[in-house]
Amino acid sequence: MTDHEFPAIIAGGGDLAAFLSVNKPAVDAALHDAGALLFRGFDVPDPTAFDAAVQGYGEPGFTYEDSLSNAVRTNVTPRVFTANEAPPTTEIFLHHEMAQTPIYPSKLFFYCEIAAETGGATPLCRSDWVLDRLTGEAPGFVARVEAEGVRYTNVMPGDDDAGSGQGRSWRSTLSVSDKGAAEARLRDLGYSWEWQDDGSLRATTPPLPAVRAIGDGRRTFFNQLIAAFRGWADSRNDPNRAITFGDGTPITSEDMAPAIAIADALTADLAWQPGDVALVDNYLVMHGRRPFAGKRRVLASLVA
Repeated sequence: MTDHEFPAIIAGGGDLAAFLSVNKPAVDAALHDAGALLFRGFDVPDPTAFDAAVQGYGEPGFTYEDSLSNAVRTNVTPRVFTANEAPPTTEIFLHHEMAQTPIYPSKLFFYCEIAAETGGATPLCRSDWVLDRLTGEAPGFVARVEAEGVRYTNVMPGDDDAGSGQGRSWRSTLSVSDKGAAEARLRDLGYSWEWQDDGSLRATTPPLPAVRAIGDGRRTFFNQLIAAFRGWADSRNDPNRAITFGDGTPITSEDMAPAIAIADALTADLAWQPGDVALVDNYLVMHGRRPFAGKRRVLASLVA
């Protein structure tokens, strides 16, 4: 572990798009070291300026339409969309963005347009630190998920349900209009599935990685296990049926307890101020959302 500031704050002023364009090598080096950067004090008054900043960073985008995200979101610009639109009282637990699917972004940009009156922080947690501790405390669990991978099951409604963090419809998730096309897409992705009587779709992934090597000797707890186990609950989904080991054996509360406790202990809350922009390495850092009161608008843009 490190005593470095987390997330690392880059204080400045003026145009963030120009700053990111001119200083990209230094920004990337800082991101590699810290895992998450907070740009505070720059002139980012609205979503258009945020979009320009992402464009100034100069890497290919990862669109919401092309993702298999479970969350209901709305595009503001082609590259910028709302974060998870689950109700304010809903906590979104720590996760790597879209790690419950075979398709995920490498980095995330977040932009605070309106800060909540109370609450609404974005918890951040270094996954390499979690894995280091977890390997010491639960070596058998780490060895098993690394060897087998993990599977995720969720039930997607026929139409978007904005009242749930898992509410994106199967039509939107799979970019299809009918059941035949949905089944063809799932088959291509290696999923298994079962249609429900109400028109919803229960889908299970193939085994997906739970530990990731990020190329410099660091390894991370790269998965969606904590969020799925703690938060995938709505009228369709039961967290106790959401995650299994790669062989299909359920992952239990006893299995998850050490990872949850370690991640909670290592989490730092990012308390937003209007105009803040954060850049997060999705392979290295988990994020979430605290419940909040009052209006809050945090937008996102993903890097392929």
